[in-house]
Amino acid sequence: MNEFEMMGLPEQLIKRLKAMGLSQPTPIQSHAIPYGLNGRDVMGLAQTGTGKTLAFGLPLVTQMLEFDKKPARYAVRGLVLAPTRELANQICEHLRALVEGTPLKVGFVVGGQSIRAQMQRLEKGTDLLVATPGRLIDLMDRRALTLDECVFLVLDEADQMLDMGFIHALRKIAAMLPEERQTMLFSATMPKQMNEIANSYLRNPKRVEVSPPGKVADKITQEVHFIAKAEKTALLKELLDKHRDERALVFGRTKHGCEKLMKHLVNAGFSAISIHGNKSQGQRDRALAAFKAGTVKVLVATDVAARGLDIPDVKHVYNYDLPNVPDAYVHRIGRTARAGKDGAAVAFCAPDEMGELKAIQKVMKMEIPVASGRPWELSEVPAKPKGRGGGGGRRGGGQGRGGQGQPQGGKPQGGARRRKPSRGRGGQQAA
Repeated sequence: MNEFEMMGLPEQLIKRLKAMGLSQPTPIQSHAIPYGLNGRDVMGLAQTGTGKTLAFGLPLVTQMLEFDKKPARYAVRGLVLAPTRELANQICEHLRALVEGTPLKVGFVVGGQSIRAQMQRLEKGTDLLVATPGRLIDLMDRRALTLDECVFLVLDEADQMLDMGFIHALRKIAAMLPEERQTMLFSATMPKQMNEIANSYLRNPKRVEVSPPGKVADKITQEVHFIAKAEKTALLKELLDKHRDERALVFGRTKHGCEKLMKHLVNAGFSAISIHGNKSQGQRDRALAAFKAGTVKVLVATDVAARGLDIPDVKHVYNYDLPNVPDAYVHRIGRTARAGKDGAAVAFCAPDEMGELKAIQKVMKMEIPVASGRPWELSEVPAKPKGRGGGGGRRGGGQGRGGQGQPQGGKPQGGARRRKPSRGRGGQQAA
């Protein structure tokens, strides 16, 4: 008898798990599922890629199978909220696989798709709806659904919802839910504002934590290159060239920057594609499908691809630009070393990213090993403009183009001294 059977799950779900190739629960599943089956509210803290979807999916589906009638028109009985379309789609796929052969139906509503078609599907009533907050509110405003009968609420990747500014949307949605409900919240990190969410949405929750916030998978090797911004692309191409047959995720900070970098890689002969907020949902779906299938080896993305996506066999993650939010680094590199496999995370740090790197290392409680170059000194780091989140322009100690500590003409100015070349990565200059 496997551990899933010992939890008292229905026989039909045990059979579905076996058909899905699952026989033993992950740590977060072992801890969260028993509480969920007993109807308790749960706050689950676990690093990305640990199987959180089944941790809430199995208790919800088990209890829903006991309902003796179908949902009413426009009614939603269970609601799962996710911050991004891609994560919502992945959750939906897993839940639909779980309920296959049962009378339960899983609905799916996100932006970027026909809202009229979604309204028509919701008219028949929905057992379990997976949604992004923005589209759900659009549908609620059009009276295309009702949450009066919703007795299950799941907030997945709740910390990213906070990062993306969904707190007001969550409050609006919560006001439409019955007070008597079961709520399960899952997150990879625990920012201070999460306590407000927990106090507002959960009642006497059982806290389940299987890894400290900020901890990454043990099998991820990490390294950082201290490199001028203008030299990042050349270094990226050099590193990618060493493993052209392996999947690599490259994270940038802006939509325009990711698109430009992707086109540069394609022109250089790499099999690359991009995903970011300027892409249509169809383009994003096709990009992910090609990357998962291995027909494209390099995916250049903004943080839209950093959370929760189960992309198999990603061997390398490159932080071409360091994220503004340090927790995002943990989620980004969590795309590799999944299911017990090995993976490598490589970060590029330009002079104006030293603050971001220090914040990342503080959250992770470790110093990332240096692969090339040396940490930028204070005189080489451009000052951040007041009132902004990042450096730019020609402000702050004579920062020139790209934050490299010198203007386009090549001569140091404003007291910023030229750094001596640091020989790393096979004798080549790192800056």
